[in-house]
Amino acid sequence: MSLLSILRLPRITENIIAIQYTIQVKNYAVADKRELKKIKGFKQKVDLPVEEDVNKLLNYVCGSNIYKEGEDIKLKPDSEYPEWLWQIRTEPLKLSDLDPNTKQYWRYIRKMTQIRNNKIIKKKRF
Repeated sequence: MSLLSILRLPRITENIIAIQYTIQVKNYAVADKRELKKIKGFKQKVDLPVEEDVNKLLNYVCGSNIYKEGEDIKLKPDSEYPEWLWQIRTEPLKLSDLDPNTKQYWRYIRKMTQIRNNKIIKKKRF
């Protein structure tokens, strides 16, 4: 640790103690869920049902019906769908698949460099 960081330590601990004290004194922490409902802008977590019926998962597009009435869209045989649908890439893009003479290649390199730099910055301490 450097000398400057050692000199800053007492100030940091004083602020932390003062903040903890004010939170306890001013009762910022809410103890009951009923009180949370009274707070404006508070949203309760909604649990969505998960389909577990194997037959329905194989024959229908589960979750496609957004209305209270009706049923999900029934899947058709593969021959009824267009040919381009089966050629869509589902795996992530790789650098080896791109041509270095395209703009997409350099955008991909820039994006990967930014991700790498952000990880390095995140690991640095102070």
